[in-house]
Amino acid sequence: MTEQIPDASTLTGWRKSSYSGSSEGSCVEVLDGHPAGVPVRDSKDPHGPALLFAVGAWRAFIVSVKAMPTV
Repeated sequence: MTEQIPDASTLTGWRKSSYSGSSEGSCVEVLDGHPAGVPVRDSKDPHGPALLFAVGAWRAFIVSVKAMPTV
């Protein structure tokens, strides 16, 4: 089960995912080094919620994304 952080702006150190689109507003941001997992938020809503993924689940997701063929 994925947890949620109600206000993602309470955390610092967000970085834009290298897989986010290049257009303004279509960015996914992640936060490295969080003790409870990997927080992920929508950069258009920095005060909105962040999803908190278990480290193993996040790693599996990243491996899957990197394995996808580019179009």
